[in-house]
Amino acid sequence: MKRCSTADLRHLEIINLCDGARLGYACDFEFDKEDARILALVVPGSSGFLGLGREDDLIIPWHLIECIGEDTILVKLSQQELSCCSCSEKKKRRFHF
Repeated sequence: MKRCSTADLRHLEIINLCDGARLGYACDFEFDKEDARILALVVPGSSGFLGLGREDDLIIPWHLIECIGEDTILVKLSQQELSCCSCSEKKKRRFHF
């Protein structure tokens, strides 16, 4: 078993295999406190014009990760799953697939 830290994961670019889109880098993680497992990666939303406004964070459930490589994390998100993974800061929605 190869181990890595959450600090290591933050330096890996996340790529969607369905369309080749670069989703960004994980800024945070959701954990299950009882099982001590990572449930999801959190990718920050991009800033708007001149840093004003911000898009919703992207919450990627752990089971949608296909591969963690040396330089990237490959995920498989369909367009529907991608729109469901967006999390509004105001509503704090969480989606589980």
